[in-house]
Amino acid sequence: MAFRSAVITFPGSNCDRDMAVALEEVSGTAPHRVWHGDAELPAGLDFIALPGGFSYGDYLRSGAMAARSPIMQAVIAAAGRGVPVLGVCNGFQVLTEAGLLPGALMRNAGIRFVCRSVALDVANAQSLFTSGYAAGQRIHIPVAHHDGNYFADAATLDRLEGEGRVAFRYAEPVNGSARAIAGVLNEAGNVLGMMPHPERAIDPVHGGTDGRALFEAAVRALASA
Repeated sequence: MAFRSAVITFPGSNCDRDMAVALEEVSGTAPHRVWHGDAELPAGLDFIALPGGFSYGDYLRSGAMAARSPIMQAVIAAAGRGVPVLGVCNGFQVLTEAGLLPGALMRNAGIRFVCRSVALDVANAQSLFTSGYAAGQRIHIPVAHHDGNYFADAATLDRLEGEGRVAFRYAEPVNGSARAIAGVLNEAGNVLGMMPHPERAIDPVHGGTDGRALFEAAVRALASA
């Protein structure tokens, strides 16, 4: 059965094509391209991706306006049914603003845009997104963000760590994120938000392939479900 995925595009998205290419490259099937103003998602989706970019120009707060787009009600409902949802960079910001993930993404420490490859440590290798890695494995994934400083109160951070919901940590100082958190999961484990861009690390000609295992793990997990 073909892997049915969708990439949501908001006004200001600029990594939606990169995400679509990554999903097609790994799964062999081109994803549906869904506009933020649509009210419904295609039927029978296996996977939904919210890409990076600067939705609505990052006005108000990064991701805040996109989180109120018509399509997000369908995304929230799909996540509630267990459909895997991946939010990368601006997509991570949208997931927190929509209430699908806890915490918030604030301005980077140092108030500078960060654009480079960074080292990450895999904190949870048991989710459907991360099972292609080993716990503690160090990988290298590009980042490109100005508001990637993850914040949550101490009780929330303790709960995330205690429940194994921290997916990735920065292995080096990047943006000031609390406890070096680079990616978090929801309680059910089917929603992942991360600031680094795995879709930019699937082809050797782009400098590395450490992001490919994330997409391969998701396709493999859903094929065996």
